Amino acid sequence: MKILLLEDDLELCSLIQSQLTKNGYMVDACNDGESAMLYALHTDYSYDLAIVDRMLPVIDGLTIIKAMRKKGIQIPVIIITGMTALNEKIEGLDGGADDYLAKPFHMQELLARVRALTRRPSEIKAEDSLYYADLCFNKSNRGLTCSLKTIFLTAKESELLYVLMKSPETLFSREQLILKIWGTSSEVEQGNVDNYISFLRKRLRELKSICEIKTVYGAGYSLTQKRK
Repeated sequence: MKILLLEDDLELCSLIQSQLTKNGYMVDACNDGESAMLYALHTDYSYDLAIVDRMLPVIDGLTIIKAMRKKGIQIPVIIITGMTALNEKIEGLDGGADDYLAKPFHMQELLARVRALTRRPSEIKAEDSLYYADLCFNKSNRGLTCSLKTIFLTAKESELLYVLMKSPETLFSREQLILKIWGTSSEVEQGNVDNYISFLRKRLRELKSICEIKTVYGAGYSLTQKRK
């Protein structure tokens, strides 16, 4: 599991990164808001969770979280901060964070919160693997296999492909895909759907699959087999 850590206190950042690594997590760490924004919005990094200090230099943590949500990045986010007033907590949670941890904190509490936000419900096990034509998609590890070659997708690519492969040859509008993947409260733009469709098409070409994502202009997209 891969975590993005955004913390400008170098000593605290090093301590958190060390503890997360000891507990089996992969961690990318940034110490200023400008570089943090680049990492947070770069979907190819495919993080499973972000830990964000609210008071980052250059660009503050809450601004980064709001930008992530606007782009449709829905990974769990924990804010760590010395800002402990009730209105500040409410602002952080309403701004897109999933949890709010006040400094100073015990490392074991942070680790427990990370586990809680990344824990997969035991009942969500069915339909881990989907099959269509020459494709096999494993939802658990985001692996897409075709003719014995496997590539691994980003989180949002996986969610989009899962929708398409669960109902192949079904036409989905952009609005339907946004609702299924980003949810009703998301402010994601329809152009983001087009971007992820483009990413998946590149993946299918990379695998030399007989499948394609067909555009029905003015209506939406569907996963189909190429016509001979």
